[in-house]
Amino acid sequence: MEQKGFTLWFTGLSGAGKSTLAGHVSEELRRRGLKVEILDGDEVRTNLSKGLGFSKEDRDTNIKRIGYVCKLLTRNGVVAISAAISPYKEIRDFNREQIGNFIEVYVQCSIEELTRRDVKGLYKKALAGEIKNFTGISDPYEAPVNPEITVDSGKQKEAESLQAILGYLEQHGWIPAGAPQARAARA
Repeated sequence: MEQKGFTLWFTGLSGAGKSTLAGHVSEELRRRGLKVEILDGDEVRTNLSKGLGFSKEDRDTNIKRIGYVCKLLTRNGVVAISAAISPYKEIRDFNREQIGNFIEVYVQCSIEELTRRDVKGLYKKALAGEIKNFTGISDPYEAPVNPEITVDSGKQKEAESLQAILGYLEQHGWIPAGAPQARAARA
């Protein structure tokens, strides 16, 4: 069976767990023999979008660049996983349209929980007005209205969120079913 390319697009606020979950999903899909590439927001900013700031225009450009690379990977039979805040619905929808095989994963988490777990203290500083243009505080984050998958990292354990994502992908025929014993071992 030839691998079907698709993009798994993780969106959510900073610190919600997008990169962590993307890594777990990637690891499991590779274990199942699939070709997978992760485009992490921080890594892309360093390597593909160096020099871009955090204005709306620069954020849009950054997310469109990630979407373009995902489109190329997807059409070549690779599972492309994007883990970037991608705060604006319009640009996520643009990427969905461009890519085609697009599955949006909203990693939800309350500001209170994000502030509690924030080791760098960025949320506390943003809430105090010390950091400008901080997504979800002083800059907008437009939560997905109808994502294919929603997980809540403030209420679910990582293993529960991972199973919700894998379950959706299996149920909709995007990936082959995993071995039941491997699944049980992680639960």
